[in-house]
Amino acid sequence: MPRKLLIDDEEIEVEDGITLLQACELAGREIPRFCYHERLSIAGNCRMCLVQVDGMPKPVASCAMGVNDLRPTRDGTPNRIDTRTPLVKKAREGVMEFLLINHPLDCPICDQGGECDLQDQAMAYGVGGSRYAENKRAVDEKYLGPLIKTHMTRCIQCTRCVRFMTEVAGVEELGAIGRGEDMEITTYLEQGMMSELSANVVDLCPVGALTNRPWAHNMRPWELRKTETIDAMDAMGAAIRVDCRGAQVMRMLPRTNDDVNEEWISDKTRHVADGLRTQRLDRPYLRRDGRLEPVGWDEALAAAAEQLSATAPDRIGAIAGDLAGCEEMFALKELLSGLGVASLDCRTPGETISPDHGRAGYLFNATFSAIDDANAILLVGCNPKTDAAVLNARIRRRWRGSDLEVGVIGPHDEYGYEVDFIGNDGKAVAKFADSGHPFLEKLKAAKTPLVIVGSNVSARADGTAALAAAARVARAIEAAGNADDDWRVFNVLHTAAARTGGLDLGFVPGSDGKDTATMLRGSLDVLFLLSFDDRALANADAGFVIYLGTHGDAGAHRADLILPGAAYTEKSVTYVNMEGRPQTTAVAAFPPGEGREDWAILRALSERMGQTLPFNNLQELRARMYAAAPHLAAIGSIEPADMGAISRLAQSSGAALAADLFAPAFPDFYFTNPIARASAVMAELSALRRTGAARAAAE
Repeated sequence: MPRKLLIDDEEIEVEDGITLLQACELAGREIPRFCYHERLSIAGNCRMCLVQVDGMPKPVASCAMGVNDLRPTRDGTPNRIDTRTPLVKKAREGVMEFLLINHPLDCPICDQGGECDLQDQAMAYGVGGSRYAENKRAVDEKYLGPLIKTHMTRCIQCTRCVRFMTEVAGVEELGAIGRGEDMEITTYLEQGMMSELSANVVDLCPVGALTNRPWAHNMRPWELRKTETIDAMDAMGAAIRVDCRGAQVMRMLPRTNDDVNEEWISDKTRHVADGLRTQRLDRPYLRRDGRLEPVGWDEALAAAAEQLSATAPDRIGAIAGDLAGCEEMFALKELLSGLGVASLDCRTPGETISPDHGRAGYLFNATFSAIDDANAILLVGCNPKTDAAVLNARIRRRWRGSDLEVGVIGPHDEYGYEVDFIGNDGKAVAKFADSGHPFLEKLKAAKTPLVIVGSNVSARADGTAALAAAARVARAIEAAGNADDDWRVFNVLHTAAARTGGLDLGFVPGSDGKDTATMLRGSLDVLFLLSFDDRALANADAGFVIYLGTHGDAGAHRADLILPGAAYTEKSVTYVNMEGRPQTTAVAAFPPGEGREDWAILRALSERMGQTLPFNNLQELRARMYAAAPHLAAIGSIEPADMGAISRLAQSSGAALAADLFAPAFPDFYFTNPIARASAVMAELSALRRTGAARAAAE
């Protein structure tokens, strides 16, 4: 029921349940705060948000008092709240003076300088001096891992970091010791934090007590050129901001997108920047006498054109990797299809997930925001904690705030919330789908249930049957008739940014075409790798290998011809996230050396072959791509897929479900693509994770 308030003599109407701070902001009043954050629980530690409420003897913390806590007035008039009175001003100045008692006032050397809430609010709400003359407290620095540099003397004990790690990340290893002035924020035995989301505490820290260790003392915020773009480290398509100094990417920060990543990003997304400048391919290379030698673009394109033109179409294949954008996949498909090539694939070796049944068979159909309403979830062959860390934070938040139940058919791993382990092999999926398991009954009784299947499930020998069994579970839930009419039960969790876009474009084998696994086993004279760096390439049996990519990784090691492309921060391309939401990147920097955008290289190659592609610029390319896949033109929007695909998927057949255990999508969360594998920061995190796992096993 709406309530009327009188805020600084302005009457407004607000909804029940909100805080006074939120009510004041709805009225257009700026309320300073340090401890309060919209996505965390309320602590009421800093007291900067004081306001004066009529009828109360002293100012109150507006973050900790709700409008429902206000006592009705005797005459029934709206409750009066003042945010600008001399009493409020004096109270805020006193609080600020108190918070700065022990602060070192080292703004000129602080990495937070220029982006510091304490700096800004001290200027706006503080006073020019301090009455405190005693010696200041000093606090030893803490070790929180390789990502977070601590200056704990600056800490004002707002506990944002503690609440984030406990509530959002689900790692209860950051907390406070001591009381009063002796209180300190630290980890248990000062061990590094192991969460995939740990570095978000740096954004949350309002005072520079926690800063980014990899960037320490390397830059100032005002020196950086800021570009809004999206992430490609997983299939979520998180909104990020890339900050560059000159041609160098210095850091990546999250942007708010409530429908996708809210305002969090994974540690891999945030700190992979050093991998963008390490082991980069900066000029073409051609293998002669067993050695890769640098060549010019004319010679490189001529060699590629000669090999492709002289080879029969059935002896040519192309594989698109995890970081390939839609534009270059479309251009490559157009080029090779014009030659009659049918062996195209955008999936990892063995994956059978396909657009044949319809888009709903490979999308996260419910969308990420639907998790906020889910009351039962079944995870099949996936762990969102490592496959899509920010998505897992949504599941955890829903679990903490409701009676959400989560069942797992997959690895017996840490998820960040309580789960009901049902089994860990293919037979468990079949048994669950075809029997009256208690958790299946819970799913059938739920109004908003979700079945989430990892795309890597389809890479198993019985992958087709496993996907079909999961689809049968979804259909059985829908048939029970308890789910909401417009609710979408079946969802696929992808791990690669390129996968959904590739499936949307039909970058899969055509009639008599070979899939990725078959192409790597041989029988091809020319294999074209578009940002494909799978470890299976080490044993690949192919004639002439052309690699178009960015790093000296598995693809370049196996290549006979290397064409240096552009990374996701260096080109404008479309990525479709697992929801089916098309999003475009922006050019934040330029490729090093002689690197070029991938689509432009393919356009130049087509001209050299005498098969010139019918576009001369990116706009013309996108016009043709949108004509082939119209839903890609709706940037930022989701076109719902026909759920009839789930029925067709449920009827598909394959190898009998086996007792083989489900394996994680990645052996190492920090080494999932060539950019991450080139990053020294990711290597340090990986080593810390292995050390922590070994220590835990020993204990």
